[in-house]
Amino acid sequence: MVEGLKPIRSKSMSEMVELSLQEYIKTHNYKAGDSLPTEKELSTSLEVSRSVIREALSKFKMLGIIESKKKVGMVVSNPDLVGTIGKLLHPQILDNATLQDLFELRLVIESGLTDLLYIRKTDKAIAELEKIALTEKQGRAFAIDNEIAFHGKLYEMTGNQTLKKFQLLLLPVFAYAMNMSKKFKPGRVRHIDLVEILKKGDRKDFKEAMFEHLYPHYERLKK
Repeated sequence: MVEGLKPIRSKSMSEMVELSLQEYIKTHNYKAGDSLPTEKELSTSLEVSRSVIREALSKFKMLGIIESKKKVGMVVSNPDLVGTIGKLLHPQILDNATLQDLFELRLVIESGLTDLLYIRKTDKAIAELEKIALTEKQGRAFAIDNEIAFHGKLYEMTGNQTLKKFQLLLLPVFAYAMNMSKKFKPGRVRHIDLVEILKKGDRKDFKEAMFEHLYPHYERLKK
């Protein structure tokens, strides 16, 4: 036997059932609310025990793909995509490469928030954003609580609930950015400057200002 090589294991019965069910749901164009076959029907069709079927279905439930309803049985659900990812994402086990990827994703998203902000911004929301910016202590290069509050409010102002949830998912990135921020100077545009532009400037002004605000982070990526 060659050292360092392990026997190739075939997929477990449960994994094979999962793949079969995924393909079945896809090819039959199931929509949220559509009923799935019963455990007995699946067991008979796939020629496996009901315990194997239950194991596969339990994983689908965990991922939010299906749900149980009284007097109906298993139905396809409308999964909370961000919530599902969040269940599997634990900051403690993220390596630096993954944190870097998430940080870059955050930069891309925040650089592109402008159009939604200008479509859905309100005087009330801008006033709340301004209040957050005015509570920041002058001279602090970076404070994680300020970043979370201010940028979280920007996501909220877009009116896009998936974006808002995704921002919460990216919270580990704020800590990562805080650690890295010691290596460069803060951007020329502060939070309060962004607020003023939202109040009086146009989309082009805000896009340019947001880039300037995030500029130190982009510069670090070149190194």
